[in-house]
Amino acid sequence: MTRRLAWAFAALACILLIACARAAYTNRSQLLLISEGQEMALGLQSAQEVLKKEKESKDQLQVERVKRVGNRIAAAANKPDYKWEFHVIEKDTVNAFCLPGGKVFVYTGILELTTSNDELAAVMGHEIAHALLRHGGERMSVALMAQAGGQAASIALGSTVSPAASQIFNQAYGVGAQVGVMLPHSRSQESEADEVGMILAAKAGYEPSGALSLWRKMDAYAKSKGQNVPGFLSTHPTTEDRMEAIQAKMGAIRAKYYQQAGLR
Repeated sequence: MTRRLAWAFAALACILLIACARAAYTNRSQLLLISEGQEMALGLQSAQEVLKKEKESKDQLQVERVKRVGNRIAAAANKPDYKWEFHVIEKDTVNAFCLPGGKVFVYTGILELTTSNDELAAVMGHEIAHALLRHGGERMSVALMAQAGGQAASIALGSTVSPAASQIFNQAYGVGAQVGVMLPHSRSQESEADEVGMILAAKAGYEPSGALSLWRKMDAYAKSKGQNVPGFLSTHPTTEDRMEAIQAKMGAIRAKYYQQAGLR
């Protein structure tokens, strides 16, 4: 082993040691090579790009509903350094997401499915959980490690958001990851966000069973569109696995968080 290679391995070992973290709520071990501040800056940048490209809904009833549910969940999340924003995007797409720093986007397509506030809380709790658990930063870190240790070090130790970091951030939030490497990781993140999302919704005073009724609707919608995807090729757990896990955790979450919320 050359001296240069030895130094490279030593530097990588130091980065990995510094990057060890624990996920909120679940205490799962995480690899995080970027700071939360960098992640939030990237989230703000991406949010501004979304708002330039997408049309916001002018339906005040929809907008106020999303803000009302979102603000209650944000209060339960107790993350005062996040600058929470809730946007409704006018598009017939069954989707929602939350960027680092608390920028939440809900598409009108998914509002048609979430006929109860408990179901909407399940959607928003899940997406907000992704941000609180820093899943985007975790995916970025895995991507950085897969690309190059040197690049990982420059972003991990740098104080500013670089163009390279911005590019990898967009890739981490996008599609196209390799089967067998990133996909299983994403499925575990989805399951974790389901659990923490139910906790957040319950703390905000919403019935956690909304997650189960939501996924029953999502399952029926996907089948009507012919969108079923084999579990091992999906970034999400199979709907059956997801509903089974939600049902298994729902009672304990209701007893511990929802019944103590006192908001209903």
